[in-house]
Amino acid sequence: MRRLLFWLTVIGLIWYVFTKPEYKPVLNEIKSDIQTFIEDTDFSAVAESLNIGINQLAIQLEQLIDDIPEKQGQLSSEKSEKPDLKAPIKQTFSVYNIEIGDPRSKVEQQLGPPQRTSMNEYGIEWHAYHKNYQNFMMIAYNRNDNVTGLYTNQDLIASAKGLKLGSPRQTVLDQLGEPLSKIRKGLVYYQFEKQRDYDLFQQNDSYITVFYDKHQKNTVTSIQIVSEDLEQQKREFYTPANNAIKQGFEYQLFDLTNASRVQHGLPILIWNEHVKETAWNHSSDMANNNFFSHTNLEGQSPFDRMKADDIIFSVAGENLAYGQFSSIFAHEGLMNSLGHRENILNMDFEFLGVGVAFNSESHPYYTENFFSN
Repeated sequence: MRRLLFWLTVIGLIWYVFTKPEYKPVLNEIKSDIQTFIEDTDFSAVAESLNIGINQLAIQLEQLIDDIPEKQGQLSSEKSEKPDLKAPIKQTFSVYNIEIGDPRSKVEQQLGPPQRTSMNEYGIEWHAYHKNYQNFMMIAYNRNDNVTGLYTNQDLIASAKGLKLGSPRQTVLDQLGEPLSKIRKGLVYYQFEKQRDYDLFQQNDSYITVFYDKHQKNTVTSIQIVSEDLEQQKREFYTPANNAIKQGFEYQLFDLTNASRVQHGLPILIWNEHVKETAWNHSSDMANNNFFSHTNLEGQSPFDRMKADDIIFSVAGENLAYGQFSSIFAHEGLMNSLGHRENILNMDFEFLGVGVAFNSESHPYYTENFFSN
């Protein structure tokens, strides 16, 4: 009887561990054993059967525990090798030794297939290349399958002028000259703010946006390069909203967040569709009712909204952004805002959902909801 109670206790513990959805197949095996136990009058035979079953489950549990770091976004013990970066031949900058104009065949021979493809504000797709968000970059291709856009926020930047990730802003200005203060879209000039965390340059038939990290002494933290042809195809400052761009902004902001976490030595976050809906509802509420706040018009905080949506959390946080015309600009702005940066780089968070909505003028509202169980 004592042995029987022992096994029942073990079963109860394993039942608790395997209540998560990914353990459902193993849980079903346990349920089957328990039902057999109830219906079988030969308790000793059942106990022996359960003994064998538990041993098998222990092996499965070991295998599952080995898989947990990957499923829960822990850092991989396998570090991707950093490429040998070389100064570009045709352009001012390259990313992972890729330049504007390079053929897609060259890119994918070097990097393999993209991990994600999503629509961007230029009406074409960003293709995200990385290995567990290491060596992360995004590339856009034109109709001829040549590179027309590049972005990275990791140490993949090479320059004919010696600039790289971590270069001081003043060094960038010394090498590239006076940045643009405005850009023309159709018949309209759009003026940039004087106090901004990036500079835009026009060189080699490309527009180069250099982003800076003001929490790291105003040094280069990322770069975006788009061809002049691609930039001029975008006739308006804000791209007319549609569902493909909405979804693209959501996934791009998620990927950018994880790429920044990996760059800072943190585990990656897991996409959570449930909290994504909470985030989107808040973005939609702000867009439709013309307000921008963590507290909605009913007085609910982010935590109130998560609880109302039956999200169980031990810690949680929310980031908001408004008006940035892409997820890249939204993310870089959030990284330069201390409270938002702390959420992005919070070691305790496990899950993230991103919701993007647009107002009647196609201005995007971004909501990021982070949490851990």
